[in-house]
Amino acid sequence: MKDSTIYDVLIIGAGPAGCAAAQQLSGKGLKIALVEKYRFPRDKICGDALSPDVVKQLKLLDPQIADQFSQEARRSNCYGLRLFAQKGAAMDLKFPEIAESKAPCFVMRRLDFDHFLFKTVASLDDISIFQEQSIYRIDRVDAIWELHSSDSTFRAKVLLGADGAQSKLRSSLLQAKIDKKHHVAGLRQYFQNVKGMGARGQLELHFYPEIAPGYFWIFPLSEHEANVGIGMISASISKAGVNLKERLAQLIKEHPQLKARFAEAQALEDPRGFGLPLGSLKRPCSGDGFLLLGDAAGLIDPLSGEGIGNAIRSGRVAAEHLQKAFKEQRFDAEFNKAYDREIYRRMWNEFRLSVFLRRIIFYFPLYNRLVRYGGKSRFVRNLLSSIIDNSNFKKSLFSPKFYWQLFRA
Repeated sequence: MKDSTIYDVLIIGAGPAGCAAAQQLSGKGLKIALVEKYRFPRDKICGDALSPDVVKQLKLLDPQIADQFSQEARRSNCYGLRLFAQKGAAMDLKFPEIAESKAPCFVMRRLDFDHFLFKTVASLDDISIFQEQSIYRIDRVDAIWELHSSDSTFRAKVLLGADGAQSKLRSSLLQAKIDKKHHVAGLRQYFQNVKGMGARGQLELHFYPEIAPGYFWIFPLSEHEANVGIGMISASISKAGVNLKERLAQLIKEHPQLKARFAEAQALEDPRGFGLPLGSLKRPCSGDGFLLLGDAAGLIDPLSGEGIGNAIRSGRVAAEHLQKAFKEQRFDAEFNKAYDREIYRRMWNEFRLSVFLRRIIFYFPLYNRLVRYGGKSRFVRNLLSSIIDNSNFKKSLFSPKFYWQLFRA
């Protein structure tokens, strides 16, 4: 079926980035279509952790959406982070408390979180939504995009590619290939009855040499269920010939810090894989008549692997840019470079600092000392908690004073 409508904006992908852009463009007098490959609710393989930045981005997106999110019963509250090193060392970091004793961080299945955001957009009258539409061909005819699915053809002046880490738009329009040095391969597996997750909810990150550079995680979904997974830099996996599924199973069954905790745990699914293009590499985010958002643009934190907050942020930036574009009737590649500049103005320093932190963590003599002394030193714990919450404190890591204080602690 060929729709005769020519949309002003065609958004491919109804995840956090696509929904954020649609929500921000609503009410601006534009014809907007949101096209999704699957039908909601649909799963997204992920660690399911929603950082404090995600909560912040929801408020900036729309305070009413943030209020609605605060009523969601399917989310689990998290108040801190537990870092694990070798030989049993662990350090607890608290996330700074926020108003009304609400948790600053949450764990929520992406099946539920993405559906929550999708429903907020589906309620908007000026957004046309098309589900179960897998795009297989992209054409440009007289400055109009034509995107073909199995049963439809969509036409638009501008494309927003919010179609995830395996973006069809990115590979087709930029001929982009995976750079394994700036890419993570990961596995997720849901479990029940993992022991020792803690009553107040903590995100657990386990850094061990056998999975460096990468980490093993346990994120509590409820008192009895957890999102468990592993992620490693793809170049390291290839170089060492690592079988990620075997390494995940080996850690759970044999590692001294994990085997007793999983002794009575039951897997709720087989391990499921995903790939993440990291923000440690500046990539083009736009071209003639199109912008890339979220994971499709590679806006994933190089240390944590978290991309939801930046996905929503990029949707907001894209909407701001497109309002200027339609005002000036400029959709060319040169004009759209302003979008790239704004994306990296807001995010690049954070990505750069995360790469620096990653180097510290995977220099194990220093990381093990951080964790070991952090368990005893309030100074170290308070400093690292501040680093998590405030990027200004991350800059202290470039100062020799930080290391002098650390080794005095």
